[in-house]
Amino acid sequence: MNEKRTVVFNNLRQLKNRLDRLTMSELFALNPNRFDDFSIKYDDLLLDYSKNHIDKDVINAFKDLAKAINLKEKINDMFTGKKINITENRAVLHIALRNDINSSIIVDGKDIMPDVKQSLEKMEIFVNAIRNGEILSSSGEKFTDVINIGIGGSHLGPEMVTKALKPYHDGPKIHFVSNIDPSHIYDVINSLDPKKTLVLIASKTFTTIETMTNAKSAWKWMSKSVGEENAGEHFVAISTALDKIKEFGIRDDRVFGYWDWVGGRYSIWSSIGLCVILAIGMNNFREFLKGAHEMDEHFLNEPVENNMPVILGFLGIWHINICNYVTRAILPYDQRLNAFPSYIQQLDMESNGKSITSDGENVSEKTGVIVWGAAGTNSQHSFFQLLHQGSEIVPCEFMLAANEHEEGMKEHKDLLIANCLAQSQALMVGRSIQEVIRILKKRGVPHEEAIRLAPHRKFMGNRPSSTILYKKLDPKTLGKIIALYEHRVFVEGITWNLDSFDQWGVELGKELASDMLTCLDESSDSKNKDNNYGEQDASTVGLLNAIKSFQE
Repeated sequence: MNEKRTVVFNNLRQLKNRLDRLTMSELFALNPNRFDDFSIKYDDLLLDYSKNHIDKDVINAFKDLAKAINLKEKINDMFTGKKINITENRAVLHIALRNDINSSIIVDGKDIMPDVKQSLEKMEIFVNAIRNGEILSSSGEKFTDVINIGIGGSHLGPEMVTKALKPYHDGPKIHFVSNIDPSHIYDVINSLDPKKTLVLIASKTFTTIETMTNAKSAWKWMSKSVGEENAGEHFVAISTALDKIKEFGIRDDRVFGYWDWVGGRYSIWSSIGLCVILAIGMNNFREFLKGAHEMDEHFLNEPVENNMPVILGFLGIWHINICNYVTRAILPYDQRLNAFPSYIQQLDMESNGKSITSDGENVSEKTGVIVWGAAGTNSQHSFFQLLHQGSEIVPCEFMLAANEHEEGMKEHKDLLIANCLAQSQALMVGRSIQEVIRILKKRGVPHEEAIRLAPHRKFMGNRPSSTILYKKLDPKTLGKIIALYEHRVFVEGITWNLDSFDQWGVELGKELASDMLTCLDESSDSKNKDNNYGEQDASTVGLLNAIKSFQE
């Protein structure tokens, strides 16, 4: 146990007890400069965290926390290639994929930067050839559509970024298949012409069951149209398993690899982002990388009080460990970022959803947070009721662009901005029973009826939120925002002393699914004539028998 961290946590709890005597509205009244004191601007990105129940003493305690957990040293460990993924003995260097300065990063005695640059150059040559029509399909036609087959980090990041950067699309249309549910791939391929379609298979090991099952179905679909001997002309592999790729039937020059120091949920910056490059072009992708690199430099060099990822991370610690808020809502008021909450859900919950420390001990504090959300204003009409009047307080993170891409749509944009700002304000200020009664009586509601209705229309307020404001959602800005959240997760993980870069929690279900598949095999010896399915529990046996009866 980190005794220094314990001391800081105890101090933070004392500060919370003191702050509980004041509402956030009162904190604003006491400090006219509160917005300036509790916001950070970096280039075209602004983080306003003034609507959190904190004061300058809390920020000073955050500085103490950074020292207690040796945060600066831990950041340097990641950036210099130390093997901080201790359960897999790996470096964690997604930051190297967007490193655009002429500096070396050494892993196992080798400078990895030449390989990173070579990978980018190889992708650029291939993408330009596809987009320009130099590489054609087996029938001599230009590729008009691309299917990206992957799951987890090989799907969530590529899909989110591709959709977010829709205004920058000038290449083939990109489609995504991830779920092993047959309806997913069926609905995609059923609308496409295989003779004009390129299929990307994204799987580091080329063994991921969902991805490879979908890939085999795509191969059958393609072969039926262009012939088995020509199908390989329509496939690309993003993987390191060269033997399995060759066996599948994909040409060596259509293989793009990456490295074991790139985790799946951090892989959008690597060849996993190939579908993004096909959609927006290499110049825009380099801007995307540049934005992330600039946030890396900000994270590496800025002091705690001016460091966006550190402040966001420590606010997360404040909410989870000090205030006992167990969920976090990500609310982009930007429809093209509708997939962003799901992306951050994986990034955050797969990284820090753990109860064992890096030292192999049970954690002594709550760790991880339940991340959820959706785009505004749609989300206002689904779950904002709970945010405003529910019994659980949910810290919210609003995201908003000041400018739209679409011309002549200012009315839409103004309504979007007004709603975003109004929601964050409403969460903070609330509305008292007395104010509700006054409003109802002004509307002509009788006094007794107003008193009866008032509790139902009261808003508690004092509910925390932060707002990330940006000039416009362009590739560079999106790169900054993603890197901001990556580093925020790192800060929280270091505070809890977790290995944020493994994901052993996904393994057991995979193993049991393999056993379950045997139970579904009619020729298997795993089930006897009475359908008891060997060693399966009674609930599973009941479900298997019910499934069998429904399938008859």
